Amino acid sequence: MALEERYINMRRGGPAGPQAPAKRQAPPRQPAPSQRPAAVRREPQRQRRPAKRRPLPRRSPGAAVALGLYKGLVMVSAIIVAVYIGLQLIAKPPERGEIPQQRPSQASQAGNSGGAGPPAAVDGSGEDEDKLPPLELRDGVYNILLAAADAEGFRTDTMMVMSYDTKAQKVGVVSVPRDTITRREKGNPKLVYGKGGVEQRMEDISQMLGIPIDGYVKVKIKGFITLVDYLGGVDIEVPVDMNYDDPTPGQDLHIHFKKGYQHLNGQQAMEVARYRHDNNNPDGSPGPNQDYTDVGRTRTQQEILKALAKKVLSWGNITKIGGFVEIFNKNVETDLTLNEMMWFAQQALGLDLSTGVETTTLEGRGDANYRGYSWCFELDHEKALETVNSLLNPYTRALTLEEMDLVKADSYYFKS
Repeated sequence: MALEERYINMRRGGPAGPQAPAKRQAPPRQPAPSQRPAAVRREPQRQRRPAKRRPLPRRSPGAAVALGLYKGLVMVSAIIVAVYIGLQLIAKPPERGEIPQQRPSQASQAGNSGGAGPPAAVDGSGEDEDKLPPLELRDGVYNILLAAADAEGFRTDTMMVMSYDTKAQKVGVVSVPRDTITRREKGNPKLVYGKGGVEQRMEDISQMLGIPIDGYVKVKIKGFITLVDYLGGVDIEVPVDMNYDDPTPGQDLHIHFKKGYQHLNGQQAMEVARYRHDNNNPDGSPGPNQDYTDVGRTRTQQEILKALAKKVLSWGNITKIGGFVEIFNKNVETDLTLNEMMWFAQQALGLDLSTGVETTTLEGRGDANYRGYSWCFELDHEKALETVNSLLNPYTRALTLEEMDLVKADSYYFKS
């Protein structure tokens, strides 16, 4: 019976038999007082004071200056590298101007024996002119007309021809008096007058001097004043006492300066550059400095331009490039493209202004009469030939008088 009950219980999932009572677990033994670990005595934590910062060492004035110079040099170097890379990418030389067409009488004088030898003497003499080789342009020599308009902006009041030999790094600047006689068939024969604007003046000068003009740069008087002021003024030698007033609308000139070295702002530099002579005396007779005229004025203009060029190209003004560009865009007219101007700027990096630039003025007399017009300026033919061959000649040989187109006056006001 007992076996059956056990079997039945197993089938029902119950215990196979009577279970023994579960043993009671004894409570965990507590260690004896002598065996208990002693309580750890915690000392109060001290609050750490924040560490005092050591003051940074002060830079000496010399170190601060050196750091400033270093940063400045880094900035300047970055600008130079950027400009150089830009020049290399977009710069290109300008197209050459055309050699002036000779008149029939001129063409008969210049032979064609072929080949271009070394330049002849600067006066064009020394060889049989019937055997002269044809005129051929030297590589890398460019002639640019530099012009400035009067206050009204109509007349090209100042004209200079700049010849830049980019290989020899030599610049010649020759001023052409505004009243120079041209072989103009109609109207006023003086160079400054006539229709056609600066392009016509460029053609007149090219034909007269027998050289190609490759481009022009024309500056407004306002732009000249702005540039001088932007550069902080200019220091020049005022050559004579100047006293002249012209209240004519559009001119409004009041020029009063003492002879001597002085600092001029833009307006003052413009006045000195435009001065030709004093006003006439009350009785109508010529006033002081009548012999200064265009020749003296152009020499003064050249001195001002040289002083400005030194300032523009100085390292101290390299950060003013943005201002130069703005002044140029607002006040300069030119037929040169941006790429061509960048090419000239690239070439000019190797130019030494103290030794590589020579300036002069075409000489002559300003009391000439021609075709009924008085007080014209007649160029001295021999001296003009010498000047052109010395400073403006772009050819592989020297020019001759027959290859230039210089005009002879009909008469003169003063007897020489």
